[in-house]
Amino acid sequence: MNLWQRLFGHKKSAPPDRAKTAPLDPGVLPSPPTPEGRQHILLGSAQSVGMERTHNEDALLIIQGAAGGAEAIPDFGLFLVADGMGGHRSGEVASMVSARAVAKSLTEDGLLTLLDPDKPDPSPTLQDSVRQALENANNVVVDRVPGGGTTLTAVLLLGDHLTIGHVGDSRAYIIQGGQLQVVTRDHSLVERLRELGQLSRQEAADHPQRNVLYRAIGQGANLEVDVQTHGVPHGGHLLLCSDGLWGVVSDEEIGRVVREARDPQAACDELIRAANTAGGPDNITVVLVYFPPT
Repeated sequence: MNLWQRLFGHKKSAPPDRAKTAPLDPGVLPSPPTPEGRQHILLGSAQSVGMERTHNEDALLIIQGAAGGAEAIPDFGLFLVADGMGGHRSGEVASMVSARAVAKSLTEDGLLTLLDPDKPDPSPTLQDSVRQALENANNVVVDRVPGGGTTLTAVLLLGDHLTIGHVGDSRAYIIQGGQLQVVTRDHSLVERLRELGQLSRQEAADHPQRNVLYRAIGQGANLEVDVQTHGVPHGGHLLLCSDGLWGVVSDEEIGRVVREARDPQAACDELIRAANTAGGPDNITVVLVYFPPT
């Protein structure tokens, strides 16, 4: 059984001054090619407390790596956004505690497997590992942060596969070929009413209770986690964000900014500015990954 069968359970298929950002050094962009001519992924990320909040309850976490040589392993990474909630700063604790718990689990069960070819076949598969990581994060938050909760959207990259674990209403988008697609489902009461046909999309967007969640990390036992796998959008982007972005900036504008930006970091900075210009009613977090063409 090869590495891909062990990991996946199947064969590999063929305003600005208020923004807190971590800009990449423009001197390293674009990504230099490997000796074989292959380029690696490019990353951008940014956060802002917004215009109305006094502290930041969002969290982001990024782990990214690549290797070359006689037995090169595929590009790998973990990209995560969490949006905390709860009084007395419980939200910011819940978001970071859950992010760290998921990163620890998936580093041990997924990423480190790539670096140890002699390790026995892992069990379970990556989708199961992602699900278990979020379930474990839920248990940790319930135990350590009473009254706190958080959304959590985590994407595990291994080679040409993106495995997404999701709870809440932070979002993952895939942007490719001029098209922007939301690939996660908002676990909000208003979105559920829209799915049942009781609200239109515009009514849902304007509803005063659109941020009320029926599923979140830390809100009780037996958490149900959405897990899915997508192929890497070569020549396109993966975008993760909290509702501080998508709740105030339209999908059309998000797609335009990503397409027109010179690099992922510039896109993240501009998306933060756009959200704050639109009022910045909430914390804003953005992670953007560009996958070069094959």
